[in-house]
Amino acid sequence: MSPKPLILNLFEMNCVGHITHGLWRLPGNNRHRYTDLDYWTELAQIAEEGGFTAIFLADVQGAYDVYGGSAETALREGLQIPSNDPMLVVPAMAAVTERLGFGITYSTSYEPPFAFARRMSTLDHLTDGRVGWNIVTSYLPNAARNFGLAEEIEHDHRYEIADEYLEVLYKLWEGSWDDGAVLRDAEGAVYTDPSKVHRINHEGENFRVAGPHLAEPSPQRTPTLILATASPAGAKRAGEHAEIVFTHGPLLERTVPAVREAAVAAGRDASDPKFVVQAAVITAPTQEEVDAKLAQYHEHRSTEGMLVHQSVPIRALDHPRERTIAEALEVEGLPADTPIGRRSEGDTIGDLLDAVDEAWQDRFFVAGTPEVVADAIEHWLDADGIDGINLRQYHSFDTVRDFAQLVSPILRERGRLPERDGTLRRRVSGTDRVPETHPAARFRGAFEGVGV
Repeated sequence: MSPKPLILNLFEMNCVGHITHGLWRLPGNNRHRYTDLDYWTELAQIAEEGGFTAIFLADVQGAYDVYGGSAETALREGLQIPSNDPMLVVPAMAAVTERLGFGITYSTSYEPPFAFARRMSTLDHLTDGRVGWNIVTSYLPNAARNFGLAEEIEHDHRYEIADEYLEVLYKLWEGSWDDGAVLRDAEGAVYTDPSKVHRINHEGENFRVAGPHLAEPSPQRTPTLILATASPAGAKRAGEHAEIVFTHGPLLERTVPAVREAAVAAGRDASDPKFVVQAAVITAPTQEEVDAKLAQYHEHRSTEGMLVHQSVPIRALDHPRERTIAEALEVEGLPADTPIGRRSEGDTIGDLLDAVDEAWQDRFFVAGTPEVVADAIEHWLDADGIDGINLRQYHSFDTVRDFAQLVSPILRERGRLPERDGTLRRRVSGTDRVPETHPAARFRGAFEGVGV
């Protein structure tokens, strides 16, 4: 039996500091070049040469301003602010690569679906079908205020909006234009057969969209669909819609069976969703060099940045480790029921600080020579049952270059990184279009007879 192939993504964001807080200060780091086009083209070329499946671009629609009650620390730390649009760097990266895919994070909460549908179709055209969409609903309070709301949209309502948002997109991408609608008949002076293009006339609780879709069918039509999930409600939606599920170590045993069960309940195959975890790899030719890198990264990391990123409302570093979180809340004049992660009765500031630093001890963390790293990844694939990793960047471009030059050749030899061309969906699941069992497919042909 052939070895399970690895979905290998590079986890990125169009900003200075993504999730490796404080490490933009490392000697030789190129994070400050995120505003330069050649940063992204160089990054894409390294990733493609290293056999990466895609560059996965995270995004947020607001600033982290829960910690200390303002965005001051986030700004000082360069923590996901300043940040730029993830979509706009994709065409440049696509122009200098042939196989590399691109996962783009975009929210269903604040932008009308009609405009987003056209932009994604445009990117699918420009990349020859190499784009995926990471579906999020946005969670930062500041994001809601940036779009004219007094506070966040209530959690369950955000997901209701997302369900309808997806329905509108599926209608536009899969149903508005029939196969064969585009003729490009110069002799007959007909570019598009109007009888094969349709309005969708969607009228729902949150959206009214007439159509037709403005873009002609792109290689995938519906981009490859990605969802990150940690909750039961999220697992249900991932099972219904996701082709790639982004999760992390502590929740793997709970998430995988829940998503697979939801997929079967939705009429899909249990194996349809692929599971990708965030992983950290530090490697070098010798263990001494690995240890030196690890020590350097630890030296530059920012615990305060981790607190900001996790929207911890108290200034934990100002308190003694033995003080309880309840006592710290009282000292800072905050309500006793203020949410602070998954805390238990009697948890201390020390417990909190240890928890926010969990990525350095995660089950999908390995620091070792290339053979050690390759062995670990194969164990993750075969024993833990994942399908791929989102590789976090400690240093740009050392992290991706080290993996591409040192680890990828070993994984290729072991059959874990087969050369695959075509659309992102084809590289992940073997087809260009969503299968008939996917909810998007039910809108194919659904609007026959509806004019434009």
